[in-house]
Amino acid sequence: MKRIAIVEDEPAIRENYADVLRKQGYAVSTYANRPDAEDGFKQRLPDLAIIDIGLADEIDGGFHLCQSLRAMSATLPIIFLTARDSDIDTVVGLRMGADDYLTKDVSLPHLMARIAALFRRSDLLNQARQKPNPS
Repeated sequence: MKRIAIVEDEPAIRENYADVLRKQGYAVSTYANRPDAEDGFKQRLPDLAIIDIGLADEIDGGFHLCQSLRAMSATLPIIFLTARDSDIDTVVGLRMGADDYLTKDVSLPHLMARIAALFRRSDLLNQARQKPNPS
């Protein structure tokens, strides 16, 4: 079962996404802020992370979390899911290492398709790394 982490400071939004993902068969961990998420990621990395940019009192906490998560894993799929829709935020998020950047008005089928696409790519990368090199 694939594990997804959701880092979102709004409890209703966080639990809504978590419920939808659990119904799709994913194991979901939720975090309300950057420090709790970082502690959780040090214990066990998820298979995919969904991060909001503004976290509690940190206006750019999600950006900082993305950087630290990317330092822990170069290949872990990261999606920003945020209300911030400016081109600047999108470019910054992708340059910091996120694999996708979605705004919170995204439909659930669209979000699920993006998650599935990232898992397909991640699985292919893992398969390629596990194949022995022919000598």
